[in-house]
Amino acid sequence: MMDTIGDRFKDLRKRNNLKQIDFCMEVGISQGTLSDIEKGKNKPSIDTVISTSNKFHISTDWLLKGE
Repeated sequence: MMDTIGDRFKDLRKRNNLKQIDFCMEVGISQGTLSDIEKGKNKPSIDTVISTSNKFHISTDWLLKGE
C-alpha cells in the first residue's frame, strides 16, 4: 500500500526500472532531494510534481493523494 507521496514516487521509479540518479535526471531534481522525498523527510515541490506527472504520464492527483 502506498500511503505517502514518497511511497508513490518510489513505486513510480521502480515500475519504470530506474535507479534514483536516472529518475532524477528525467524530472530535474537532485538525488538527495529524491532520497528525502522517498524517505518522507521532505515533500516534493509543485514543480517536481508537475514535471514527474508530465514525464511519466500520470495524474498529479495520484502522486499527491493516491487517487
